[in-house]
Amino acid sequence: MSAPSASGMTHSMRLRVYYEDTDAAGIVYYANYLKFAERGRTEMMRALGFAHTRVQRETGIIFTVRRLSADYRTPARLDDALTVDTRIVEIGAATVLLNQAIRRDGAVLVGLEMLVACVGKDGRPRRVPAALRAALLSPSLSSAPPPIVQKTP
Repeated sequence: MSAPSASGMTHSMRLRVYYEDTDAAGIVYYANYLKFAERGRTEMMRALGFAHTRVQRETGIIFTVRRLSADYRTPARLDDALTVDTRIVEIGAATVLLNQAIRRDGAVLVGLEMLVACVGKDGRPRRVPAALRAALLSPSLSSAPPPIVQKTP
């Protein structure tokens, strides 16, 4: 059985390159693109109503990067306005596969493929919560987040 494919929904987040993000030549240091990607993924989750703190508090699940591939094409520079686009590609039992693109004026500077795993505090894999799975598979960002876990009366 294959993992469900996502709807193709893309979340976009804008950011500015600050001096602290660059090297002495004013070029973004390569590791900072990973921070930009993390912020984009985190803001997508927040927009869906699943802030990391809420998910951890209600389910005990945390997210960890299991695999990452980055294609650095063109450097960003000091004061550039960037967009981080995050798209869900596939959802497995305990993983979410994302494609991310960091862009300047529409041109892709860095393309990333990231596999994120749901784990418990013990580090063992946990299933993607059903409500989160449904939100990630929906064609648009929701405004009212559903409960993550069903409370028993």
